Amino acid sequence: MLLTKYNDSHLQPISDSGIGRRHFLKVGVGVCTMLSLPSVYARSMNIGEKKLAFLNLHTGERIRSTYWAEGNYIPEELQAIENLLRDHRTGEMHSIDTGLLDLLQLLHNEIGARKEFHIISAYRSPKTNAMLASRNNGVVKKSLHMQGKAIDIRLPECSLSDLRKVALSLKSGGVGYYPKSNFVHIDTGRVRFW
Repeated sequence: MLLTKYNDSHLQPISDSGIGRRHFLKVGVGVCTMLSLPSVYARSMNIGEKKLAFLNLHTGERIRSTYWAEGNYIPEELQAIENLLRDHRTGEMHSIDTGLLDLLQLLHNEIGARKEFHIISAYRSPKTNAMLASRNNGVVKKSLHMQGKAIDIRLPECSLSDLRKVALSLKSGGVGYYPKSNFVHIDTGRVRFW
């Protein structure tokens, strides 16, 4: 039996055995790709809605948001989240990495939490980051906070050490542990911990 395939702007006959081999290779590549994805993305692929709740400890503002539904991010919800996660010192807003939001949503689900994340620091303007770096050698000059790819959090119903353990288990991005300051840093940079 011969089948026809669209290839290079013209139809070309191919045999059944070629399809079987190609199909097998495509499936194999697909499986390998899925296995190589960070676990955070692989586990979040079957979720119908993505929701987050935050309390900004500096401004007292709260938000409960369904920021993703029916396969799409919701622009108005992302903007509301970006407003809450703005630099509280300067009022500057920046887009927040949706991968970071997805990571937080998965972290919340993995813990089985019901309460909102407490936000210590999210977006930082370059001016704020420079000021903090001059006062504290723990603040890096090229912080992912300035790109909307990092957040410092705690979760009232979860011990800080357990929050860290679950974040580390996701193997997606950076995880910093600051027990003296009572927060965990999460980012979407390369996988690392401190």
